[in-house]
Amino acid sequence: MNEVVEQLDRPSRLEDACTKEYRPSRTECLRDYRVEIEFLSIGCVIRVGCKSVPFSTVKEGMEALNAYVANPYETRTVWQERFAKEEEL
Repeated sequence: MNEVVEQLDRPSRLEDACTKEYRPSRTECLRDYRVEIEFLSIGCVIRVGCKSVPFSTVKEGMEALNAYVANPYETRTVWQERFAKEEEL
C-alpha cells in the first residue's frame, strides 16, 4: 500500500514532459539560419539570418562565430536580447 501512495505522490512522466520547455538540438539550430562571413580591410561582418554584426577584428568575429557553432541555442538567445535592447533605445 505504501508503494502505491509513494508512486502517486511522484509526478508522472507525462507531467515531466509537459513542463519542460522545447529546446531544439544543436543541428536543428544551425540549420535554422544561413551564416555568412564578410572579411573587410579591418575586421569582419557576420550575418546570421537577417541580422548582421560587425566586429572590429577577425579574431573577435571568429570567437563569436565559434561560440555560436558550439552552442547555437544559448548564443542566439544572448544576441536576441542584445538586439531587443538596441531596438528599445
